[in-house]
Amino acid sequence: MWFDGLIDLTFWGYFWVTLALTHVTIASVTIFLHRHQAHRALSLHPAVSHFFRLWLWLTTGMITREWAAIHRKHHAKCESVDDPHSPQQVGILMVLFGGTWLYRNEAMNKETLAAYGHGTPDDWIERNVYSKRRFTGVGITFVIDFVLFGFAGVLVWLVQMVWIPFWAAGVINGVGHWFGYRNFETEDASRNMLPWGILIGGEELHNNHHAYGVSARLSNKWWEFDIGWFYIRILELLGLATVRRVAPTTQFAARIGAVDMDTLRAVIANRFHVLKLYGSQVVAPVMRDQPRQADSRIGWRQWRRIRQRLASETPATDVPGGDRLTATLAGNHTLQTIYDFKQRLKSVWTLRSKDQAELLARLQAWCAEAEASGIGALREFAMQLRGYRSQFAT
Repeated sequence: MWFDGLIDLTFWGYFWVTLALTHVTIASVTIFLHRHQAHRALSLHPAVSHFFRLWLWLTTGMITREWAAIHRKHHAKCESVDDPHSPQQVGILMVLFGGTWLYRNEAMNKETLAAYGHGTPDDWIERNVYSKRRFTGVGITFVIDFVLFGFAGVLVWLVQMVWIPFWAAGVINGVGHWFGYRNFETEDASRNMLPWGILIGGEELHNNHHAYGVSARLSNKWWEFDIGWFYIRILELLGLATVRRVAPTTQFAARIGAVDMDTLRAVIANRFHVLKLYGSQVVAPVMRDQPRQADSRIGWRQWRRIRQRLASETPATDVPGGDRLTATLAGNHTLQTIYDFKQRLKSVWTLRSKDQAELLARLQAWCAEAEASGIGALREFAMQLRGYRSQFAT
């Protein structure tokens, strides 16, 4: 019967075909829209770039300029009232199940498109086909699915249509800022949902991305896997892509005698990496030496929470249990010292000053005083920081 379509498959056959089709869409979003267009972390061969544009037109109807503008604004205004889709502002359920509505609402904001939509495709086919006839593509896909698979193709098409609205607009924007683990204590609430970024193309590693938005690779730990990066590397080997930048993979360059402007620029550019190292090289070893000296009324579980809060990006007074942390710091000179030095280090990049000489003087003073603090881990960290250099791959 014709309505059975040209291809007759078993249930599992339809399942795997649907998964493959939606995975191509996910790859198009993460490689083309996200890493290439929104963040310019890599460049793509024109043929590959246009394939992704065509596929997204057929399977989502999304316009490149709108997507890139909304995502860039998300990074610029993250977790604020101006964030287009922050679960911290509108609630996790709203983003998870109403992410598409939030996206469409922001896409109608002409100021957003004007401020953040620069550098996206603006050729004849974009203006006259992809943007002007945005729903024609998904209609063509419906016809193709129906002809190939019959009435089963209607279900395949429906899954294709809800795949990106749910996984990208809902899960990534919602759960990615609500639940998971953090490699970097960024100012926002971003989380890595899973250490293996496969189903959503690597976007599961959302905290890594917010720490280094311009990185083409979203994995950071050796045990994390980013399938989007795997595809990019294949394209690069074929001469179809060029990676521009990735997050730093090393810690410090060789030690040098003086903190110079190169050190300052590297520290500011890689501030989340520096804070991560401060937590592992200063906070962690100092805390390991402290429990025996700690107040006996503080249990191990509570002590561990204090350690986590001490390494957190959030100020001690702004977190639950902040009073306990404040009291512990007040009664422990060593912990108070490493906490104060961390806040002072952060002021190097949070200070609203265009005077580079002033910022350099602050960093130089910080290193000198840290080395003279009498705390071994802090002294060692400061000595290494003198030789810190940007380790971004270019």
